[in-house]
Amino acid sequence: MTTPEPDLLCDSSAAELLGRIGSRAGERLGRVRPYGRGGPAPTLVAVGHGSRDPRAAAALRLLLDRVRELRPGLDARLAHIEIDAPLLTYTLAGLTGDVVLVPLLFARGHHVTRDLPAAAAAAAPAVHARVAEPLGPHPLLVEALADRLAEAGWTAEDSASPATGVVLAAAGSRHPESAADIRTLAARLAERLGGVPVVPAYASAAAPTVPEAVRALAARGRHRVAVASCFTAPGLFATRAAVHAPWLASAPLGPHPALARLVLHRYDQARARNRAPRPELATTR
Repeated sequence: MTTPEPDLLCDSSAAELLGRIGSRAGERLGRVRPYGRGGPAPTLVAVGHGSRDPRAAAALRLLLDRVRELRPGLDARLAHIEIDAPLLTYTLAGLTGDVVLVPLLFARGHHVTRDLPAAAAAAAPAVHARVAEPLGPHPLLVEALADRLAEAGWTAEDSASPATGVVLAAAGSRHPESAADIRTLAARLAERLGGVPVVPAYASAAAPTVPEAVRALAARGRHRVAVASCFTAPGLFATRAAVHAPWLASAPLGPHPALARLVLHRYDQARARNRAPRPELATTR
């Protein structure tokens, strides 16, 4: 704490003393640049895949509304890789300065490893863009999945039943790291549900499919099978997955509060990586 200056110590009025200290503190805070060095926080661009289902973009807009509620003053925008407006290239063309692209995707597929880095590189030099990690696997995502299952009718008794199982339905990708991420997510969801078996399944590009995963659980005596929808928004894949649910199917995650917190967590992680010392400086003692 800063020691008051001598002329302040001589003041007879305690109220005047506190007023001067408060005034000077306010002046100093007014000179502090927000978010530390580098000025204002980077723009957050949440990047969805895009869908012909009009409910998809609406759900993502609600998710971004929650993000803004959690971080007032943050410039948070929505963009899409394809189909839906605004497209990512259009959004980046209207920006300058620091930008963090947060994929509204759950695994390290082609879009995360190729498309988004390419878009970030093409946006230079007006934009300094970096790509955050995908949303999964992460405990906040597990929280959202478990909540959506509970909303669909899953109970504590179901977690204890030897007849229940869960299929974790995801979009699917040929990228090997994508499958690894979804397997990790399935294992964490199984732990969250008290040890109920959770089998990952995919709507495209990978195996098993949802019907195949349902049959695999039935072969293990698990005939009461729920489908956990690992999709950000309604669309073709989420609809296909729900159709094959023999018991109940959870809704897509959409504007779930945990998903909004996860978007900000990935954004903050990307910012922290950008502020980290360069490798050659990190070894200096």
